[in-house]
Amino acid sequence: MHRPRKRFGQNFLHDQHVLDCIISAADFQKDDRILEIGPGPGALTSRLLATGLPVLAVEIDRDLGAALEAREEKKLDVKIGDVLRLDWAELLQAPPYKLIANLPYNISSQVLFKVLDHRHAFRRLVLMFQKEVGERLMAEEGSRNYGILTALIQPWFQIDRVVKVPPGAFHPPPKVDSVVLCLEPLTEPRLALHDEALYRKVVRGAFAQRRKTLRNSLLGSGWSAEVIDKAFVETGIDPRRRGETLKIEEFGALANLLSSYDLGEQ
Repeated sequence: MHRPRKRFGQNFLHDQHVLDCIISAADFQKDDRILEIGPGPGALTSRLLATGLPVLAVEIDRDLGAALEAREEKKLDVKIGDVLRLDWAELLQAPPYKLIANLPYNISSQVLFKVLDHRHAFRRLVLMFQKEVGERLMAEEGSRNYGILTALIQPWFQIDRVVKVPPGAFHPPPKVDSVVLCLEPLTEPRLALHDEALYRKVVRGAFAQRRKTLRNSLLGSGWSAEVIDKAFVETGIDPRRRGETLKIEEFGALANLLSSYDLGEQ
């Protein structure tokens, strides 16, 4: 029997009810392709293969990856490696995919940022998260959970809770509660951005030091006082506010205005 390895964040899902909920939320169609990250011993993988759809499973643990390959399933393609180091453009050769996974919690945010960069390759995501990360993804402005993840993911995805998951659903049980979320790409994004990279810079800057005012936070991110103050005046955003009070639309307006300026001062 495989001993879970802490360095890979291995907590293997075995609860049949939770597995049922994940498969139901995936709402598979006959032309779907499935990407699974961190399949582990393959409890979820078996359910995915039972749909008859092709499954691409990415596993960092060589022993577990080899065990999956040994199944010799015609519909299963196993890729052994670190999903954060792989070339996702090469990995996702036949989009669109549905990403269905019990994500290792130590890489869940990084995986979401990868998804964001390749979001047009995905039709739906059903993912397991630590409860606190799930709360950040679904947070509203002004709440303590509202932050970088919220403002970067919500413009592009409708996010819904599928099922809460207790520690006992895993082996070994984690020390935290978990949640499965469904992320559905929006037909029309909530923001029309001139420069998405600049939007991300504004968001990250606004939350870099949460106790600072928005003005001081953005000054610390490289913009000059002249440029920042001009943007606040034209957007009508009070520079004394803090990042967690801004709606996503306000972040978008601020980023679009900054992108229209000559940013040679940066």
